[in-house]
Amino acid sequence: MDLDAWYLKNTFHYKQFNVKKLINIKKRKNIRISLCFPTLNEAQTISKILKIVEKYLYNPGLIDEVVVIDSGSGDGTAEIARSLGFKVYQHKEILPKYDSYRGKGDALWKSLYVLNGDIVVWCDADIKNFKPRFIYGLIGPLLLEDNISFVKAFYLRPLKIDSSYMKGEGGRVTEILIRPMLNLFYPELSKVLQPISGEYAGRREILEQIPFYTGYGVEIGMLIDIYEKFGLDTIAQVNVIRRIHRNQPLSALSKMSFGIMQAIFQKLKYYRKISISEDINKIYNQISRVGYEYVITPIKLVEKNRPPISDIEEYKLKMNH
Repeated sequence: MDLDAWYLKNTFHYKQFNVKKLINIKKRKNIRISLCFPTLNEAQTISKILKIVEKYLYNPGLIDEVVVIDSGSGDGTAEIARSLGFKVYQHKEILPKYDSYRGKGDALWKSLYVLNGDIVVWCDADIKNFKPRFIYGLIGPLLLEDNISFVKAFYLRPLKIDSSYMKGEGGRVTEILIRPMLNLFYPELSKVLQPISGEYAGRREILEQIPFYTGYGVEIGMLIDIYEKFGLDTIAQVNVIRRIHRNQPLSALSKMSFGIMQAIFQKLKYYRKISISEDINKIYNQISRVGYEYVITPIKLVEKNRPPISDIEEYKLKMNH
């Protein structure tokens, strides 16, 4: 598909969708939808988000199940979610035979085993201005268009400095690293406006067929794999206007970029777009300033790669594959 044609055809606005109409389509097509929130210390936002989901999406019947996959929060996130009546799993306790790795990607991979939906929606739990559109906007293209299998949200990402917001200046890793890399190696994906957004939905039949990075690289790895295996026309994006969340310091973004770069170069090598003669370095020298001195701390950051969940025997048995 021509890139401009893809952008016009597969770019949506949340206002194109109506919850009641989506429920009718869902029932007619007999589709089950699961919503999953991966969490790590989200006590400040999780209660409000889950209450909105329950009132506007779960009780009306658009969402069939809502699950929190927690990664050992120490601030009461899991307890808050349970107190509101939602299922909570610790990701290290799911498929324990396969161990656990630190990182959101591992939680997402394991969530496919406990979720039951034909469509799976993942949403970050640190959104301060959460609205139902973040979820039903993602579901809309999947219910209306049978050829679309994966949908990402896009939005303005304000950057908070002191007490004021700079409109559209957030998403620093996206703008400084991801977008240039995609334009260089994957121009076909250069019009995906938020390639590493934390809000996306897909059909189980494709999500179960792709590997998952366990850490920072999960979103970019997922996007590249779906493009390579299923084609650009299966990917869509939806405008949900604006997303406000906690902005991370440059030191955290620097480590994130290092992990994402590992993932990108591994994918480029796998799909034979580049040749790498040596193993990629996994040690990141984090530089910080303490008083008048510079401190260099080596940190090992390894993007582990989980196989497609459909390769796992326990998953095959559960899904009767």
